[in-house]
This record gives sequence, structure tokens and C-alpha cells, in this order.
Amino acid sequence: MTVLSARGLHKYYRVDHRRITVLNDVSLTVGGGEFLVIAGLSGSGKTTLLSILSGLDRPDSGSVVIQDVDITHLSEDRLAPFRNRVFGFVFQAFHLVPSLTALENVMFPAELDGRPSARQEARELLERVGLGERQDNLPHQLSGGEKQRVAICRALVNRPQIVFADEPTGNLDSRNGGLILDLLLEFQRERRSTLVLVTHNAHIAARADRTVTMIDGCLQAEEA
Repeated sequence: MTVLSARGLHKYYRVDHRRITVLNDVSLTVGGGEFLVIAGLSGSGKTTLLSILSGLDRPDSGSVVIQDVDITHLSEDRLAPFRNRVFGFVFQAFHLVPSLTALENVMFPAELDGRPSARQEARELLERVGLGERQDNLPHQLSGGEKQRVAICRALVNRPQIVFADEPTGNLDSRNGGLILDLLLEFQRERRSTLVLVTHNAHIAARADRTVTMIDGCLQAEEA
């Protein structure tokens, strides 16, 4: 079953009087429960593609359809709650709110969704990833690996259908990076969610169900 369908995506940026093509006619489908890696070198367009697939950015032309909804044509007032409910996000730079505790960071998306069980579910997730004792710590009191575990819990607290991850191990050493990938895959299998992950790491790509490769804004090869 297809959960995400992108068709004819184009994205341009203007630098002075030049138009730079970042995505050039990219089309892609993603199946339910699939672990898809978007690979490519720096500057290939993979992060821009992820941002558009996840509704964090909009294409100049083309469409992204999720749950029969074309999110490229939703107003921000409608897109924001849809994104919060259906998607989870894990970023290379963690993007935790520095003034909130680990528990409060994890709770935040569930509170936005108005879920009365937000605190309990956040606590259970932090316990699950071994951070039950650190739930009252602020981000600056956590290591890089701990911050990324908090970020994973935040991404999962609303039980999203699709988790988008942008170089989630990029700021971590190999040991912590491996643990983070294992956690993402464990939750993905357990919840039967879809994981779309951007990386240039061949070891991570080797664990995917399928890999698509970006080269100069174009989608090149697919590998099962």
C-alpha cells in the first residue's frame, strides 16, 4: 500500500540573477511500513527532497499526496496540524527546545495535538530508550546520543504514520550512531510505520528496504 506519492517535483532558488535548480522533475512512491533511504552527496538535493515530502517546504511545481491529501496545496493552518499528527521528525542537529526538559520536549507534539495522555506517553518512551532518570534534565545537560534519543521519542510520541529522519546519526560517533539507527528500526518494525531517512552513509543505506539516490537534483537509481 502506498502511503506517500510525489509527482514531478521541481524546486529552484535564486542567487543574484541566476536560477539554481535543486530538484528536477523528481517522482517517488513510498510504501506503508517501508524503510526508504534517500542517499547522495552533499548538495545533491536529498535534504530539500525530504523537506518537501514532509511538508516543511513547498515545491515550485509538482505534488505530494499523503492519505489522499495533496499537502502541497494545504494552507499552513491546515498543514501544521496534519504534519504534527501524521509525521514524526528526527534531525541531525536534534532541534530540542533548550528551555524545556527532556520530558517536556517529548510531550510537546502530543500537547499540540491535545492528547491528555501526553505526559504519561512521553515518560514511557523515555523509559524505553533508557532515559527515565534524565527526564528532568535540560538539553545542555545531555550528551549528543541522549539528545538524539530524546528527539526520537519526540518524533514517536504521536504514533506517526511516517517518520522522516535527516542524517540522524551525522553528529554522533559510530557507537551512538549505531544505537540510534537500531532504535529507529526497532520502533519502525514494532509500530509498522514508514521510515524515510536521508544519509550519505553506505552502512545505513545497506540496512534499508530500498535506496534511492539523488545526483544533481535528479533521482537516479533504486536498489532493493
